[in-house]
Amino acid sequence: MNAVTEILRWALNRLPSPVPARQNRLAGQHALVDGIPYTMPVNSDDSPVLMAAFPISRAAAARLLPGKELHPVDIGWGRGLLVVTVVNYLKTDIGKYIEYSLAIAVTHGRRPAVPMLPGLMMKTYGTGQYVVDLPVSSEISVKGGKGIWGMPKHQANLDFLVTKKKVSAMYVQDGQHGCTIDIKRPPHLALPLKLAAVNYCTFRGQLMKSSIYFEAEADVAFGRRAKAKLVFGDAPGVAPLKTLHVGRKPLFTAYMPKAHGVLDDHYEGWFLTADTSDLAASAHRGDSLDSVVHLTNSEQWLEPPRQPNHGARPTEVEM
Repeated sequence: MNAVTEILRWALNRLPSPVPARQNRLAGQHALVDGIPYTMPVNSDDSPVLMAAFPISRAAAARLLPGKELHPVDIGWGRGLLVVTVVNYLKTDIGKYIEYSLAIAVTHGRRPAVPMLPGLMMKTYGTGQYVVDLPVSSEISVKGGKGIWGMPKHQANLDFLVTKKKVSAMYVQDGQHGCTIDIKRPPHLALPLKLAAVNYCTFRGQLMKSSIYFEAEADVAFGRRAKAKLVFGDAPGVAPLKTLHVGRKPLFTAYMPKAHGVLDDHYEGWFLTADTSDLAASAHRGDSLDSVVHLTNSEQWLEPPRQPNHGARPTEVEM
């Protein structure tokens, strides 16, 4: 480990935990929300996480955003950012499940932010990600994630595979390939990360905001050292993402072998508005309430996607 990494580790270790004090005060309390029992806080342990970020057309991203107060993050040269995050949740109140997030980096406010500042002043600019597609393994995860926090979850065939050289995750929906992400494992840095992340989602004609806090040791690669391959299929959930002109080379990749996460039970919502009633009713409203009322607390997974009846895995190419 070189001197720069040593200094970075020393500095990151001294950052405070991002978890709000309220969540610590709630520890051990019990809740029953929409028939789902939780022991507070709503957390997860020992969960591997894969991340990769790719440049996209900022103009195309803006066309996918709901309402008038979300704006794509500007990384320069007319480009925005697509963030792929796959979490293999191993210990939660609702059992094991995989969550496959495909999201656009955004700010929230009256006007777009100038380049670079959203990463430095995240609270000021409401920096976060707008989740376009969010398949998960189990029905109870859909019920809780969508019904409580407004996330666009839907059950799909998912996997999360780790080898010595790469980390891979694939999702299939009703026999159609949705997405495959492969990353070359970054160099072993074990950087102690303490992150607060904001998710924006649409549900019932509202923009929903939720916060999650992660603490983990991460292996990270940037620029030319970051190697990844992202492949979209024909599943309906990824159709909007295929309009973003996603760059082939990632800006960064990360792998966290064991992450600890806390999903805040506090969330916010705003009505989505448009210039006319027809526009308000036409697009980006999210699913309606009747999409969750029939859901159960089943923790049963659909079978993994790399099965003969789900078709061939996308052709492998060198990263």
